[in-house]
Amino acid sequence: MFNFDISAGRTRISALLASVAILGAGLGAQATAHAQSQPAPATASAAVATPAAAPEAAPGSAAPKAAAATEAVDNPYGLQALWQGSDAIARTVLVLLLGMSIGSWYIIIVKLLEQTKIARQAKKTTGSFWNAGSVEQGAANLEATSPYRFIAEAGIEATKKHDGLLQHVGFNEWVTLSIQRAIERVQSRLQGGLAFLATVGSTAPFVGLFGTVWGIYHALTAIGVAGQASIDKVAGPVGEALIMTAIGLAVAVPAVLGYNWLVRRNKGVLDDVRAFGSDLHSVILASASKA
Repeated sequence: MFNFDISAGRTRISALLASVAILGAGLGAQATAHAQSQPAPATASAAVATPAAAPEAAPGSAAPKAAAATEAVDNPYGLQALWQGSDAIARTVLVLLLGMSIGSWYIIIVKLLEQTKIARQAKKTTGSFWNAGSVEQGAANLEATSPYRFIAEAGIEATKKHDGLLQHVGFNEWVTLSIQRAIERVQSRLQGGLAFLATVGSTAPFVGLFGTVWGIYHALTAIGVAGQASIDKVAGPVGEALIMTAIGLAVAVPAVLGYNWLVRRNKGVLDDVRAFGSDLHSVILASASKA
């Protein structure tokens, strides 16, 4: 009985050990599988860490490239683009407006200097001419380019050439005509170039408008051929064409202002010249009557 119980116990122990062995084998397999699955999250975390580090280095290397690209890009809507993208007619309009502007400023500056010079000569005439002993001496004291000397010499010459058929004209009328002709020549000289300013002031806006219409026509034609009517395709060419109108106004406004200013200054200069001619006429007649 005892032996039987021992053998039965051994059998149970053996079965229990076998179960433990099987359970241990299963736990080992699970541990192995778990150990093999651990490197994958580490790799994923490393992969996540790598892009996190990349943006820190990216801005430093991309910034110079972006700056270089910004410096290399030119303005596609400036005057240079307008000149390069225009045809022969548009370029002719631009050159014509440029010539009008240069001519207007040249005339404004030259006439201003001329008027200033005549005003300075008028002040000298008061002291050097009227204080002389005779008309001849007074004329000799004036500058060679002075309009006042030109008028004085015209009056002196009229007194010396009153002969032949001119004797049929009264001396007073002849001297008056001679001095008046000299004054008209001075007036014509002062008004020289003002007609150009008036022409530029009245036509430059229309010349610029013609360039605008021509540029918009070609811009719309190019857009129609390309088949793209987006704002970036329309704004550039149309904006460049409108620059023509702005240039026309920039040429016309100084010409108009300069014309009005010079005409007003000419009026003051001519008033002094006419006053001098009237006084000279009286002096010549008085000198002739004494002679």
